[in-house]
Amino acid sequence: MIFGRSERGKSPVEPVTLKILVAGGFGVGKTTLVGSVSEIRPLRTEELLTEAGRPVDDVSGVEGKRTTTVAMDFGRITLREDLVLYLFGTPGQERFWFMWDELSEGALGAVVLADTRRLEDCFAAVDYFERRSIPFVVGVNCFEGAPRYPADAVRQALDLDDDVPLVLCDARDRESVKEVLVGVVRHAMAYSAHRRRAVTT
Repeated sequence: MIFGRSERGKSPVEPVTLKILVAGGFGVGKTTLVGSVSEIRPLRTEELLTEAGRPVDDVSGVEGKRTTTVAMDFGRITLREDLVLYLFGTPGQERFWFMWDELSEGALGAVVLADTRRLEDCFAAVDYFERRSIPFVVGVNCFEGAPRYPADAVRQALDLDDDVPLVLCDARDRESVKEVLVGVVRHAMAYSAHRRRAVTT
């Protein structure tokens, strides 16, 4: 299908659109992830880090970071002709967490990005989605020079339930990010099916 017109007499397909959140700590790569995979120019709400924010913005481990997301990132990717994902990157700093409730409204699932150098920074996102029963996948963003640990060790450190998928990824690489997003959709569908079965039995 090209611009809504059918090819070779096929009926146009109305795609299913799904909302996916991308969360995690400050400087973990959320903006990079959305930008690397979005087929449209991503909407970004980044502002420069300033001296005034130094007491509350912990840049240890990401000293080269110069900007921060103050509202959200937004991008879109078509996984199949009939499946489109809308990606909403959440702000990572604690003072902007009040926006998460609004951003999570209607979300199918989420990606929680983790950085092994600052693993504790993703605890809040994991807790948030667990408390609200929003299915999520943990993506360990493999930064250059960061310590590499077995997936099981990271899972144990995050105290994840056995059914929460954990994958290694590179937020800069489109194919790597696509695999993470496919994993979120599959996990969310299985999670929803399990909950439906639990209700009917």
